[in-house]
Amino acid sequence: MGQKVHPKAFRLGVNTGWKSRWFAKKDYAVLLEQDIRIRKFLYRKLREAGLANIEIERSGAELIVNIYTAKPGVVIGRGGQGAEDLKKEIKKKFMEKKKNLTLNIHEVDKIYLSAQLVCQGIIEQLEKRIPFRRAAKRAIEQVLQAGAKGVKVIIAGRLNGAEIARTEKFGNGSVPLHTLRADIDYARGAAFTTYGTVGVKVWINRGLIFTKSAESQKG
Repeated sequence: MGQKVHPKAFRLGVNTGWKSRWFAKKDYAVLLEQDIRIRKFLYRKLREAGLANIEIERSGAELIVNIYTAKPGVVIGRGGQGAEDLKKEIKKKFMEKKKNLTLNIHEVDKIYLSAQLVCQGIIEQLEKRIPFRRAAKRAIEQVLQAGAKGVKVIIAGRLNGAEIARTEKFGNGSVPLHTLRADIDYARGAAFTTYGTVGVKVWINRGLIFTKSAESQKG
């Protein structure tokens, strides 16, 4: 089961929250599509900013977009001009004029404990023609140095320009996919090389989460 189930979807409501937090009695499909299009736009537009996560909240006529990035300065721009331009572009492309947009930009402290950022780093290296083994092993070392309990990387495609596509797995430490209390971060992406598309998947075990506090145990 651990091979087939999305690690984050498996833990939703247990120790992982939803990326979109809102409720709609009508126009659910329209709002969901809007969320997906906003995320795709931001990941494409702010690729150099190192986006780790995008969370979307809705309340009445207000749309709140929380951007978690490794380089907040790239998103904010000089004097906040970059954030203002981004806000105007989102409103123009995806929103109605009546609705308000709030853009919150958060900095990610531990870059190498974010599966999305590690995955993006490997993809950038593969696109620069760095050997896939070196890219994967370097990423694993950085993740473990950051304090992770375990990490697993899978790279698949025409590796190093080989004629036949294959899958290579790299890992270190423990990555318990069936343990619900394990904080597993997961991301996937694709590197577009001259030989074709190379898929990258990253799992990071950030330790166990025990929800029971000392007060609840006393009661």
